[in-house]
Amino acid sequence: MNVRTPDPNPGWLSDEDLYEARRRLPMVYVEAIPVRCDALGYVDEVGLLLQANEQGEMVRTFVSGRVMYRETIRAALLRHLEKDLGPLALPQLSPSPLPFTIAEYFPSPSETGLTDDRQHAVALAYLIPVTGECNPRQDALELSWMTPAEALSPAIQAEFSGGRADLLRQALAHAGWGR
Repeated sequence: MNVRTPDPNPGWLSDEDLYEARRRLPMVYVEAIPVRCDALGYVDEVGLLLQANEQGEMVRTFVSGRVMYRETIRAALLRHLEKDLGPLALPQLSPSPLPFTIAEYFPSPSETGLTDDRQHAVALAYLIPVTGECNPRQDALELSWMTPAEALSPAIQAEFSGGRADLLRQALAHAGWGR
């Protein structure tokens, strides 16, 4: 019989332990690009988050976050979508949780073109249709809905950092855009 008090944050590391783990191990993430689709399933709009980076610059980004120990990919996706878009976003996860790509981030420039100054991270990247009302939360200042053509414009692409503009192009190509 276990009489220990349950850990209120199972699967999370302390700040010190996370720092040490990031120095030694690749971290597993999920990234989700929210989309709105028409009746035939074609992408009409892409939802991009706007937030300030550590230097105070405004950058575009996606829903993203770590997968916790013993957490399924589906649960991690839903947790981060709710955290970043609000509880009324109503994401529609596919019956088959296959990512459109696996993105590798490195703390310095590499052949992948994706960087994250904090760590080596492996991210499973998804296009996720949402049907509800989205209200950015956490550190996002706004969620901008734009057409795929607008999202692929040079002005918007320049607002991404760490190679994420390439990841957006990959996602939209996967959905049939940008050919």
